[in-house]
Amino acid sequence: MSASVTGVVGMLALFALLALRVPVAFAMFVIGFLGIWALNGLNAATSLLASEAFTLASSPELVVIPLFILMGNVASQTGMSRQLFDAAYAVIGSIRGGLASATVIGCGGFAALSGSSVASALTMGKVALSEMDRFKYDDRLSTGVVAAGGTLGILIPPSTGFVIYAILTEQSIGRLFLAGVLPGLLLLTMFVLAVTMLCMIRPELGPAGPKTALSEKLRAVGGAGPIVLVIFITIGGMYGGFFSPVEAAAVGAGAVILIGVVTRTMTLSMLWAAAKDSVVTTATVMLILIAAHMINPFLALSHMTDLVAQTFVALDLGPMGSLLLILGIYIVLGCFLEGFAMLVLTLPIFFPIVLEMGIDPIWFGVLVVLSLEMGLISPPVGLNVFIVKSVAPGVSLGRIFVGVIPFWVMMLITLAILVAFPQISLFLPNTMFN
Repeated sequence: MSASVTGVVGMLALFALLALRVPVAFAMFVIGFLGIWALNGLNAATSLLASEAFTLASSPELVVIPLFILMGNVASQTGMSRQLFDAAYAVIGSIRGGLASATVIGCGGFAALSGSSVASALTMGKVALSEMDRFKYDDRLSTGVVAAGGTLGILIPPSTGFVIYAILTEQSIGRLFLAGVLPGLLLLTMFVLAVTMLCMIRPELGPAGPKTALSEKLRAVGGAGPIVLVIFITIGGMYGGFFSPVEAAAVGAGAVILIGVVTRTMTLSMLWAAAKDSVVTTATVMLILIAAHMINPFLALSHMTDLVAQTFVALDLGPMGSLLLILGIYIVLGCFLEGFAMLVLTLPIFFPIVLEMGIDPIWFGVLVVLSLEMGLISPPVGLNVFIVKSVAPGVSLGRIFVGVIPFWVMMLITLAILVAFPQISLFLPNTMFN
């Protein structure tokens, strides 16, 4: 059997395993290991497994993952996410759709602490859905805004998606984090705009909440002040060149724990629970990365990357046409594959093509991560929709998917804006202090 045929068979087998809901890391590991065995022998496969696992486990850059995850888990355990929502609610909750807009802002703030879309949707769902239900919000809008707002966790730094992209493509984590700031704020604004437009057209979707006095507004904003300060220090420290991403993660995690201790909102049991969740999530990400470093050599040995590259050259679409085709593939795959699986499977194939065509790898990373975000709310797999369903069991999946449609459209518009204006993504990383 030729190398190319082995590669095609291996990829078909991988997609079959993923369709059967086999865990992503296990499926990629098995196919990668068996593929290298078939093409290069058992000794090569076992040697690669040992060397790659050790290299990844000892990589100092990957320390950002557990530290930022710990920061988000502590913030969730101590109720800091609630303070972000309360501050936004106090300021804009009295306008039509204000609770939904406050949920988006709360999701954006929590995303800057956790770096996880699932955690953002789950945490803000618990905080905001009951409030929107109390004020008679349409359940399609309330659940849709939580599912969509939660996706900000993969774009606004610190993003686990950017870390994985950086490791797989050997790009700077710090530059990618900064590249996600303005696009993240743009997408957050687009979500708020979507809520405003929906509630202008159909006011019954999001009734106005009660007005709050100026003193209440100041108290709520002041309560969220320490969390906003932590976000500013971590991101601003990286931009100003004061911290590396690893140092920023350590400072952020330490600051959040300190705030919990000083305000007496964190107990030892809460810290233990946050630490356990952080270990589980970190282990999952590490297994995916180890599996990625098994399947990537298999793709190279089977010449799959060369075949795809030759196809793109034959199509003669040019850099922009090829970029749009790649993004279209990501959007379609997002309907069926989990985001990290898409990154691991596609980057070894598409990234060399992107470099060959002179496309900026940092800009491309932002576009890819935004495309992954769209997959988080795309049927039938949309992970965030199922997360929200677990928090709102009384709302059908169909109504939640209907609710996310306006926000999915806003994601598509934002993606088009970022394609047309690369400097939105590149301004901060290109002006950062080294």
